[in-house]
Amino acid sequence: MPTPRDRQARIATFVAYAVQGLSFATLLTQVAALQHRHELDEGTLTLLLLVVPVFAGVGSVAAGSFAARLGSKPLLRAAQPAVAVAVVLAGLAPSVPLLLVALLLFGLAVGAVDAGINMQGVAVERRYGRAVLNGFHCVWSVFSLLGALWASAAAGLDLTVVMSVPMVLAVAASLYAGPRLCTVEEEKVEHTEATAGGRFPWRPIIPLCLAMGFLYVGDAAVSNFSTVFMKDVLAATPGVVPLAYAAYQATTLAVRLGGDLAVRRYGPAAIVRIGGAIATLGFLGIVLSPSQPLAIVAFGLTGVGLSVVAPQSFSAAGRLDPAGTGVAIARVNLFNYVGFIVGAALVGGLADSFDMRIAFAAPFLLAGVIIVLARGFEPAVKTPA
Repeated sequence: MPTPRDRQARIATFVAYAVQGLSFATLLTQVAALQHRHELDEGTLTLLLLVVPVFAGVGSVAAGSFAARLGSKPLLRAAQPAVAVAVVLAGLAPSVPLLLVALLLFGLAVGAVDAGINMQGVAVERRYGRAVLNGFHCVWSVFSLLGALWASAAAGLDLTVVMSVPMVLAVAASLYAGPRLCTVEEEKVEHTEATAGGRFPWRPIIPLCLAMGFLYVGDAAVSNFSTVFMKDVLAATPGVVPLAYAAYQATTLAVRLGGDLAVRRYGPAAIVRIGGAIATLGFLGIVLSPSQPLAIVAFGLTGVGLSVVAPQSFSAAGRLDPAGTGVAIARVNLFNYVGFIVGAALVGGLADSFDMRIAFAAPFLLAGVIIVLARGFEPAVKTPA
């Protein structure tokens, strides 16, 4: 049975995920405004935005080394407020060089926080002895949506105000959650054998890394190109264009609401296998869609399928690292950014060379590979009681 301390840590982890979702959405929804303020062309904007996932990968790797020694609690207490500060600095930046500095800080800090919150989530899941990680990712989605709604409601206000107000709440929430997170002693599991030389092997987590990377190839395709697909391929009106991405986000949230119950009943490998199959069907529907309504349904199916992969990747990484070092989680998290970078470049390149339907064939094929990789999500390592 969970103890009061376990429940306290779980609430704190919910807060940490909420802050990360809010922070990420606050920056992402203002990309167009930042482009307008600094008069950036598309090429320059793309290069600036690539700074975030590249340095997030660096931050994630560094987080793994740090947490292995000191735990993810002090990591999050430092890095999560740094994310909020970076968002505010991006809103304040009067020039492109200063905007670049803000994006560098954001990338490093957001990578560290992404790794850290999932280390905390896995630690709570281990202490509860049942699947709870989907719930944390659900909270991330909810507060990401709230961040987008705030941006919509505050449109017309000064950009600095729009980006600063949510971050004041983010800092306050992170200061509340920080002291209540799992300590390094609570994250680690006693009576486990250390890996040889203190190093964690890559081989057991390769299926998880690949699944995470392929997930984010698909996510990048939908996030970056769903509106382009609806407008250019299906001639959707401005009011219809955003509905494809809205369907993707809505189904992602809906599935994560009940994801933990499904995992407890059917097991992680089965859920990932089913998710991969549904995502594959969704991308096939996008490639073949003859009409706008069917395309919107297809984009929604990709959200249903892809939404289960990330929580189960982190959960499986935690089972493969029963000592609770956090190294496996940080490595899996790295492929979040690898997949997003590759996805944006791959789908964009195919669209330029051929057309948008052929471009979406790439995530269709990779989503199919997730079905094969699902066997790597079986709980091969049992956590000691």
